[in-house]
Amino acid sequence: MYRIGELSKLCEVKADTLRFYEKHGLLSPSSRSDSGYRLYNENDADRLRFILRAKAVGFTLAEITELLSIELDKSNWACADVKGLVDSKLTQVNEKISELNHFQVSLQRLSDACCGGPESAEHCSILEALESNTDNIKCENHAHHHDKSQYTKNCQSKG
Repeated sequence: MYRIGELSKLCEVKADTLRFYEKHGLLSPSSRSDSGYRLYNENDADRLRFILRAKAVGFTLAEITELLSIELDKSNWACADVKGLVDSKLTQVNEKISELNHFQVSLQRLSDACCGGPESAEHCSILEALESNTDNIKCENHAHHHDKSQYTKNCQSKG
């Protein structure tokens, strides 16, 4: 039997994490000592490891709860059910990656369009692009005077 501190150390998580999982119904101590300490057995430790591995691959607490319910009643579930959960999560992750890639490209375009000079932001291409209703990002008006060699990014060659 493990006390909460022992199990948290064994699985390299904080005791507060175990309490959090208990509060959300993912984990519960097998028993309590006479003095009220939570006591966990090896099955509880295995369950915690399952939770941590599922969390490490991106499952939410709700999804982990569903996986745990399948884990506890494997004979009434098909492998296809578990694969369906994983494939659904994979689709969500791929959509998020696509969204983040879009953000990256858009932010890079904004950054590339700006010279980053010390002048007033009155004609800042980034602000103008964010204020406009189009996807067209214009390079800043370089009518202001500064030594462009001191800036690593300028958009003279970009259109």
